[in-house]
Amino acid sequence: QVRLVESGGGLVQAGGSLRLSCAASGSTFTLNAVAWYRRTPEKERELVAGITSGGSTTYVPSVKGRFTISRDVAKNTLFLQMNNLKTEDTGVYYCNKDVRIAAQMNAWGQGTQVTVSS
Repeated sequence: QVRLVESGGGLVQAGGSLRLSCAASGSTFTLNAVAWYRRTPEKERELVAGITSGGSTTYVPSVKGRFTISRDVAKNTLFLQMNNLKTEDTGVYYCNKDVRIAAQMNAWGQGTQVTVSS
């Protein structure tokens, strides 16, 4: 059973940066197509950035150019570098397999809260 632990969230002013980490145990999580998701009051869980097993990345338009997804396969860790943060980026961020590709998702972690103040 894969355990996902997200960290790195916090309170930041608009325009600031955060780097999220997702440490996975129990399997070679980062060798799969994986992604970062965001839960807000408006959206239950939105996929914001994904990276395939081959290293190709995709982003939702609202974060493209500001967020960068990456991984350290040796450490089985997924990252999300978030720059030029906006108040609408506020939410709880989770990592998991890419729901567009995975036949079965892992259990969700606790997520990490990102709060962007104006």
